[in-house]
Amino acid sequence: MSTALYNEHFGFSERPFSLSPDPEFLFWSKAHARALSVLEYGLVTRAPLTVVTGEVGTGKTTLIQELLRTIESDVTVGLISNARGDRGDLLRWVLGAFDVVSPEGADYVALFQRFQDFVLDEYAAGRHVALIVDEAQNLGLETLEELRMLTNINSGKDELLQIILVGQPELRELICQPELRQFAQRVTATYHLGPMDLMTAQEYVTHRLRHVGGTGNEVTLEAITHIHKEAEGIPRVINKLCDLALVYASSAGAKTVDEGTIEELIHDGLILKPVAEPIWLTNRIDRPRKAAE
Repeated sequence: MSTALYNEHFGFSERPFSLSPDPEFLFWSKAHARALSVLEYGLVTRAPLTVVTGEVGTGKTTLIQELLRTIESDVTVGLISNARGDRGDLLRWVLGAFDVVSPEGADYVALFQRFQDFVLDEYAAGRHVALIVDEAQNLGLETLEELRMLTNINSGKDELLQIILVGQPELRELICQPELRQFAQRVTATYHLGPMDLMTAQEYVTHRLRHVGGTGNEVTLEAITHIHKEAEGIPRVINKLCDLALVYASSAGAKTVDEGTIEELIHDGLILKPVAEPIWLTNRIDRPRKAAE
């Protein structure tokens, strides 16, 4: 049964648990509100570096979209997602984020000068520049250090460039490396977005059901408790489980998702969970022994 049919079955105006980030569905848990406050604080205070991290699926990209929606007109914003590469590649990513054409065949010095001129021109026009880097854990130590160097562009008294890094927990581990101690010193605000607790998950599911015209009781508390446990508090996985559970319930003609529905779809293997232990690619029955000390 399609999700469009379950919308009709439950009387929803649209899918309540779509996996696509949608600011209209943004649920303001205490943690998400704090994370957004940190991002806004970074912009208002013109902090050189602001860092927000969180596990996959905790709503980081949705927070970025909300920040972009509410940003003031005197801020020129560039957004980079999944940037990789060396120093020259980084500057081309940065220039592209602001729609600044980079000279053909330009070396690193020319690219840096082009970006510096852009930042200074924006400042002269009464605007300051903010660069948001999503999935920033993909940047290596050298590239992160290069980002720090970009924040040295200033007018003598004002910070002209702000950089906001958003990424997975590995980003915090990178920043804590001894090689990035100067980078860490320039981070003015940081926040880690953790998984939802059970009470927050219950409020989250009810919020999304009501947002599309439901009563909020289409998924029982017992079912939400089971979903929360299986999803380990990650909103994206909660969405996936709830979406599939609504399909199962509607196909059975049920008006509510109960704990039995959740057990059924998990038993059917519809949710793939990461393996806790490594899988050894070997034809041996036993695992390789550790080397003798």
